[in-house]
Amino acid sequence: MAVKFSASCPNATRTHKRELDMSRVAKQPVPLPQGVTVTVAANNVTIKGAKGTLSLNLADGITVKQDGGELTVVKASESRQADMVAGSTRAHLANLVTGVSKGFERKLELVGVGYRAAAQGKNLNLTLGFSHPVIYVAPEGITVETPSQTEILIKGTDLQKVGQAAANIRAYRPPEPYKGKGVRYAGEKIELKEAKKK
Repeated sequence: MAVKFSASCPNATRTHKRELDMSRVAKQPVPLPQGVTVTVAANNVTIKGAKGTLSLNLADGITVKQDGGELTVVKASESRQADMVAGSTRAHLANLVTGVSKGFERKLELVGVGYRAAAQGKNLNLTLGFSHPVIYVAPEGITVETPSQTEILIKGTDLQKVGQAAANIRAYRPPEPYKGKGVRYAGEKIELKEAKKK
């Protein structure tokens, strides 16, 4: 008996929509900018560009084909699982291409009297209102810059690593809810609470 999705099962409807979206994503080729080269092996794709080299391991049943200046994801079956994996693979490939050609960056801002940051090579020295300075050591593949004492720029070719580095630095002093003091993402909206009345 056929199963019908209805308003009474929104989770099933959302899941079905997500699967359709991933299927559509998988069918879109990934354009290769000038200067980016690709090596496709049986279960691995290596992408090289001006910013560096990144690799992606392919799941079983997934292959990648290069046709001129485009990459296409090919799946071995038409199952829902194959659609999801193919869509995810296509998204990862697009991120790798962007990473090696343009790179990724995330900006943080320091809010608070006396809060400041200074980049020294791989180290980021942070003054965040503690009795001692905080030193963050950037992982391999990540560079940290401080355009000003209250701005931090995290750069790298790997989107996940850039995001994780930014999250780790923010975690030293997340924005507090009353005055908003702390480390925040650029453009992040902080909902301030009303101070408790004495």
